[in-house]
Amino acid sequence: MADIEKNKPEFVTRDGIIADGKYVEWLGELKQRYQRSRIKAAVQVNHSMLEFYWSLGRDIVALKAESQWGSGVLQQLSLDLKKMFPNEKGFSYRNIRYMRQWYSFYSQQVANWQQLAANLGETKWQQPAAKFSHQLSDELEMPEAFALIPWFHHIQIASKSKTVDEALFYIKQTIANNWSRSDLEYEMKGDLYARHNSALTNFSDTMTLPQQKLAQEVMKSPYQLGFLNLKQDHNEDDLEEALVKNITQFLLELGQGFAYVGRQMELVMPDGSTFVPDLIFYHTRLKCYIVVELKSVKFIPEFMGKLNFYVSAADELLKADDDKPTIGLLICREADKTTVEWAFRGLDRPLGVATYQIEQIVQRTILENKLKKQNYRNNYRTN
Repeated sequence: MADIEKNKPEFVTRDGIIADGKYVEWLGELKQRYQRSRIKAAVQVNHSMLEFYWSLGRDIVALKAESQWGSGVLQQLSLDLKKMFPNEKGFSYRNIRYMRQWYSFYSQQVANWQQLAANLGETKWQQPAAKFSHQLSDELEMPEAFALIPWFHHIQIASKSKTVDEALFYIKQTIANNWSRSDLEYEMKGDLYARHNSALTNFSDTMTLPQQKLAQEVMKSPYQLGFLNLKQDHNEDDLEEALVKNITQFLLELGQGFAYVGRQMELVMPDGSTFVPDLIFYHTRLKCYIVVELKSVKFIPEFMGKLNFYVSAADELLKADDDKPTIGLLICREADKTTVEWAFRGLDRPLGVATYQIEQIVQRTILENKLKKQNYRNNYRTN
C-alpha cells in the first residue's frame, strides 16, 4: 500500500525482469483473456440493444400503434425518443420502422415456432429453443442467437429473405463464417440459400451420418464464377487456369473449410501410365480430401468413372489414417439430373456433380464501395 501512495514521477523501463518462457506464456494468456473479455462485452452491448429493438417492434405490433394513434405515430415516437435520449443513436423514424418490420417478419411465423426452434437447435445455440413453443404472438422473446450478429445484418436478412427458414440460414452462416456486411450482401446477391445443398450427390448411399449431412451442406450448385471473366467458348484448360489464378476468389465461392492443396498433381501408375486430376483440396470441417474435376461441357456418364478413379487414388496415396474418405466433385457446364443419378449407380465412392455459371455477378469490391456509402447514409439517418 505504501508503494501505491508514493505517487512519485518515474520512468517505466524493462530493467529488473527476467522474461523467461513462463512469463511470455502468461503474457500470451493475458492477451487472449483480454480479447475474450472485449468480445464478450461487445456481444453483451449488442444483445441489450437488440433486445430493446425487438421489444419496441413487438410493442408497435401488439398495440396496433398506427391503428390506435394514427399513421404518424412512428414519426412522433421517433421525435419523442430522440428528445428523451438526445445522445443515443437508433431512434430515427427509418430505424423504428425497421424494428417493426424485423419483429413482424418473424412473428408472422408464430404457428411454426416449434419447428423453427428445432431448426435453431441443430446449431450450438440451443438455449432459446425451448421458449418458442409456448410463447404467444404478442409475447415472443428474441432468440438469444440473434444477439450474435449486428443490427444492420438483421435489417439486410429480414428485408431480403422470402421466408423465415431462409433468414435463419443466413443468420447461421453469418455466425459460423463471421461474415461482414459486404460478405452477407455478396452471398445474398448470389442467392446462396437456393444454391446450398443443391449439388447432385450419392452421399446418402456412400456416407454415414453425420458426415453425410455436413458434406451435402458443403456442396452447392451452380457455382458462381463470374469473377473469372471467361469467354462463352472457353475450354477446360482455360477454366482451370483462370481458377488457379483467382484461387482466393474461388475458395470464397467454395465456402468455409476448403484449403487448396494443388493442381495437376501427376499420378504415375506401376505400368508407367500417368493421370492428372485437375484440383485437390482438403476440407477442414469434413476432415477429408476433395478431388475436383472441371468440365466445360455438359455432363456425360463417362466423367464419373474417371472421377471415381481419382478418389480411389487419393484414398490410397493421400488419405491419413484419421482422415475421412475422399470426396469427388465434378463441376461442369450443365447436368441432367436423371443422367447423373444413373451414372452414380454401382459406384461406392462419395461423389457429387455441380454446375457453374460465368455470367457476371456483383463483384465484392464494387459491393464494398456501395456498402460504405450506404453505411454512411444509414448512420446519418440513425442519428
